Amino acid sequence: MQSRFKQAALFSVKLLLSIAVLVYIARGLDLQQLRSHLVSVDPFLFVLALTLIFFQTFVLNGRWELIMRALGVSLDWLAGWRILMISLWFNQVLPSSVGGDAVRIWLLRQRGVHWSEAVKGVAADRFTALIGLIVLMVAGLPFLTSRVSNPAAILAIGGLTLAGVAGTAILLTLDRLPRRLVAHPAIASFVRFGTLVRFLLLQSKSRALLFGSALLIHLVTAAACYALARGVGAQLSMTDAGVLIPPVVLLTAVPISISGWGVREGAMVACLGLAGVPSEQALSVSLLLGAISVIIGLVGGAIWLASPERGSYSADNAAKAAEEAPSYDGLGREVSSQP
Repeated sequence: MQSRFKQAALFSVKLLLSIAVLVYIARGLDLQQLRSHLVSVDPFLFVLALTLIFFQTFVLNGRWELIMRALGVSLDWLAGWRILMISLWFNQVLPSSVGGDAVRIWLLRQRGVHWSEAVKGVAADRFTALIGLIVLMVAGLPFLTSRVSNPAAILAIGGLTLAGVAGTAILLTLDRLPRRLVAHPAIASFVRFGTLVRFLLLQSKSRALLFGSALLIHLVTAAACYALARGVGAQLSMTDAGVLIPPVVLLTAVPISISGWGVREGAMVACLGLAGVPSEQALSVSLLLGAISVIIGLVGGAIWLASPERGSYSADNAAKAAEEAPSYDGLGREVSSQP
């Protein structure tokens, strides 16, 4: 009972934050112009963006399958894609404290995958995506400094990138610490996780494909945002999209709002504004991207309705899957609303 109260309280706080940020952004905008951008978006470019994000689910599944295979788990491609799509349904359309990652773990357990492999696979998938994002941000810094004249913005994005690099480096090298520290229960699980990710990226047979897919996924998101920006008439170049969208994705990944709503909009307005995109157009890009995410989630919902596991599902069981999974305290929980 107390656990459910905490879940409801957390959900309420996230919902209020999403609403508050959206209201704050909208207060300073021309809402009539915003509405005009949304309803007059080029249908071809919107469908192109939708197609790109749908294609992204196949790349996401391919990355996850490579990770599971490296862990010794045979995951059929279609079964993996079905699980992924169902998790997007829970993330985007039924946002809760359970989250799509916990549902992924639960569905893997229904297929006989052990707790540890299920959690390792989902957590490593998330962290690999984060590494790909940070690599793109590092690669984009020279372009950022040459295209943006706002020193505060450069400092903020540069600091965010540096923090990501430092955090990643620390996690991947935790096993180099003195033995007595590595054995400490508070960090032992993170040491094992860092070692796993380092193996996947540096020593596994599929490391090139794995790293390439981690980069491609975020480039697809940037391409979709570029299509949407052009669809609402924004003068955004592909290079600017490739440089400015990764920070938006990284900020959206912070689990403080409902499926990234509000945080994504604020980040999109701020980042695209650096390229001279008016706030109304930047916000419309973010809202349209969110709408596409919901559409993809609805496809996952249709798959879930036809799923044989639906009859034995309960939110408590899915939450338990994330909480009781050994060795990776909390890493199986929802990390972000975007892959």
